[in-house]
Amino acid sequence: MTPATLKMQLISLPPRYVLASMLCSFGGFLFGFDTGIIGPVTVMSSFLSRFGPLSSTVHGLVVSAILIPAAFSSCFAGRVADFLGRPRGISIGVFIFGLGTALEASAVNLAMFIIGRCIEGIGEGLYLGTLLVYICEISPPSKRGPLSTGPQLFITFGLVIGFFTCYGTTKVDSSLSWRLPFILLASLSFVFSTASLLWLTESPRWLTLHGNSVEASTTWDLLGVGHAEREKVEAEQMREMIVEGSGDIDGPSSTEDVTNVTRVHTRQQPRHKGSFRELFAHDVRGRTALALFMMGMQQLSGIDGVLYYAPLLFQQAGLTSSESSFLASGVSALAIFGVTIPALIWADRWGRRHSTIFGGIGLTVVMFLVGGLYAGNAVHANSGTGRWIVIVSIYIFAVIYSLSWGVGIKIYAAEIQPQRTRAVATSLAHGSNWAANFLVALTTPILLARSSFGIYFLFGGCALITTVICALSMPETKGRSLEEIDEVFKSKKFGSKRWNQAIRKLFSQRSGEK
Repeated sequence: MTPATLKMQLISLPPRYVLASMLCSFGGFLFGFDTGIIGPVTVMSSFLSRFGPLSSTVHGLVVSAILIPAAFSSCFAGRVADFLGRPRGISIGVFIFGLGTALEASAVNLAMFIIGRCIEGIGEGLYLGTLLVYICEISPPSKRGPLSTGPQLFITFGLVIGFFTCYGTTKVDSSLSWRLPFILLASLSFVFSTASLLWLTESPRWLTLHGNSVEASTTWDLLGVGHAEREKVEAEQMREMIVEGSGDIDGPSSTEDVTNVTRVHTRQQPRHKGSFRELFAHDVRGRTALALFMMGMQQLSGIDGVLYYAPLLFQQAGLTSSESSFLASGVSALAIFGVTIPALIWADRWGRRHSTIFGGIGLTVVMFLVGGLYAGNAVHANSGTGRWIVIVSIYIFAVIYSLSWGVGIKIYAAEIQPQRTRAVATSLAHGSNWAANFLVALTTPILLARSSFGIYFLFGGCALITTVICALSMPETKGRSLEEIDEVFKSKKFGSKRWNQAIRKLFSQRSGEK
């Protein structure tokens, strides 16, 4: 191969920031695979014969045991990533995740299995939020939307592989039917942990924040980010540092000034940036509250109740055969994966605000429809159209979620934060997500056992509340640099223009009446 040919091949490769984002996104596959296998595994006959029949409470506890440790560890994931760097934080978290899945695969009693899920949750909380932080920080603003949806795409792909892995192994007449999915997951986790440590380049923004501006410039070159976009990001980042440190509103005017400001800022600023106290500073607390609310309510829409307990939901709707319910679960995962691809491509075209509001309306309608059918006793196991409407509605719910909330909210929670608190705020928001997820995973089988329709009205109500609050308080961020987003929040001129005008008009009318 001639040097000219080799050069042409290298030129045709995507920029390294794209390759790094794709590798980083594979961490989402591990989470999706675990979500896809835990529901089917816990209803397999071989699993139940090993550990005994599970009551609805124990069933919910086994599934949700991963979530509270994940919520706890995710609160500290930002500090770990700020101290060690993004790739190291991801690698450590995935390694712990792999240890937990290996323990589950080798479990000889239910307690050992639950302990494995707790260890798995600690690792999951440490790495999952950092994936988005890393991708946001290495991506140019024009590419951040599509690249940041990569983890969600891999999550849905993991769901597909997880469901169909269980569909295949359920026919194995031994404990390998439920152990094999966890063996595969543990193996992939250790491979990804090693790969992320060896091949992921450190975030240039993290390097700049730690005073390594020369290395940051070299890393931008290595990632393949253009000089125009890079210099804009560096200048705006230094402007934020100056504003925080001295109140000066004039940012650096050249790359040399950026380097000098970075050195001075690193020497003079105390090492409390990124602390939990910073999350409630005057210019940040609104964003912190919005991210916590949106990430928590994302789960209270009921998506993981659908994903974790899809076989149970389909059995309740009338697919009494375990094989049929497993297959239906796999088809729902395929639908989710299929619609995530256009959601990834059009993420910046749709915008975060519109997809959140219109997606929330769709989720609300579907949940109220299913709840109404069950409340009206229109769903019968062996006949009637009611059960097929429920089954199709579950698919529609998963599709709407994947097109809207599944893509936009996690990106939004990360990108609205200023540089100094991005890692910590994102990890805390993921903690809110895990805590809400725990409530959903624990209570869904319990509520389904007591009422066929109550859980659907609950999820629909949560989706409706979220939609209204986001319509009132959520600014658009598509196509803006992370620092431009910071300015939008500082200006306090956000939310729906129509809502703001309506509110001002209402107050002016009341003042006139008085």
